[in-house]
Amino acid sequence: MKKRGLGTTCIQGGYEPKKGEARVLPIYQSTTFKYDTSEQMARLFDLEDNGYFYSRLANPTCDAVAAKICELEGGVGAMLTSSGQSANFLAMFNLCSAGDHIVSASTIYGGTSNLFTVTMNKLGIDVTLVDPDVSEEELAAAFRPNTKALFGETLSNPSMVVLDFEKFAKVAHEHGVPLVVDNTFATPINCRPFEWGADIVTHSTTKYMDGHAMAVGGCIVDSGNFDWMAHADKFPDLTTPDASYHGLVYAESFGKMAYIMKATAQLMRDLGTCQSPQNAFLLNVGLETLHLRMPRHCENAMKVATWLAENPHVAWVNYPGLPDNKYHALAEKYMPNGTCGVIAFGLKGGRDQAITFMDTLELGAIVTHVADARTSVLHPASHTHRQLSDEQLIEAGVRPDLIRLSVGIEDAEDIIYDLNQAMEKVFA
Repeated sequence: MKKRGLGTTCIQGGYEPKKGEARVLPIYQSTTFKYDTSEQMARLFDLEDNGYFYSRLANPTCDAVAAKICELEGGVGAMLTSSGQSANFLAMFNLCSAGDHIVSASTIYGGTSNLFTVTMNKLGIDVTLVDPDVSEEELAAAFRPNTKALFGETLSNPSMVVLDFEKFAKVAHEHGVPLVVDNTFATPINCRPFEWGADIVTHSTTKYMDGHAMAVGGCIVDSGNFDWMAHADKFPDLTTPDASYHGLVYAESFGKMAYIMKATAQLMRDLGTCQSPQNAFLLNVGLETLHLRMPRHCENAMKVATWLAENPHVAWVNYPGLPDNKYHALAEKYMPNGTCGVIAFGLKGGRDQAITFMDTLELGAIVTHVADARTSVLHPASHTHRQLSDEQLIEAGVRPDLIRLSVGIEDAEDIIYDLNQAMEKVFA
């Protein structure tokens, strides 16, 4: 079969009904699956056969949607999770144990930063946060002998920093570790990190992939490109026997699928952060229009960002689509068809004006969410990043006056009208 376009994959990928089967992906709302003999079930538990026996580990609805996302990203295997947060945790914990270390871009989402610096630290895993704009040499200096992964976001949330994939991938691979990239904001419609050297991709499917703020979820996608056996001493959990599966060695038994098989068979088995079949069904509905929605988000955001940049009440605008943006060249290189619908900006007068402005909006809603069909707004310093000190906020690229505007797919003229009426009231 010819390689399908992303639009066709959004609609047709992951599920191919046979004669007499449902045309629409069914919801397999069942915890368990029947077998005729004990031996059949035993082979599943030993990972000797493929099949379904308990929905914490695998479910037909979830697997179909994971397969669609995997095809969109160009990977070899994928696993749905209960949230984007759990996707990032499992993606890193699948590589690390107590006593290990990871390097991460400092501008990542505040919840992910807290996960790495606080919760994973309690598990004995250390992290070094590095400004993503540093040189190769400075990035390399953050690595230690026990470093197991390098992490970054395609587009940082909320500061909109564009990751230099080639720089990050080069340094990661020189140190024998995979590059893990959260591709939530760009989605595979606008960027496919595997094509630029990333090894593992994560998503909060809650955002653009769902697109309608209906279902929380996450996904991990494995490129299959990282050679675990070439770095066997660094990744013993993948290259030495797993006692919980009778001495099975993932890298030997599953080859390119080793990483995602371990994540599913071991971590999902033990931690249970699985996505529900109902949520996977809703996610699939959103994925079917992802290729149509992302261009509209980008088109609207470009119009809004241009208007903001010309507005006398606006102190600064950060949107990589703007020609004078610091990251415009990187955005053109890695995302030539557009970035996303999220804009970071600040108003003259600072933090107080930002809060009053948001309270005065009529169309744009203040919500703890981003990247869906409806325009929404948030003040990270007061909301998603409020656990960070002022020093940590600056390190994460979040100014105290930063407003995160998630431009929806309404009429751009109506979005701009709403922004304008709010500014007129704030600066009257």
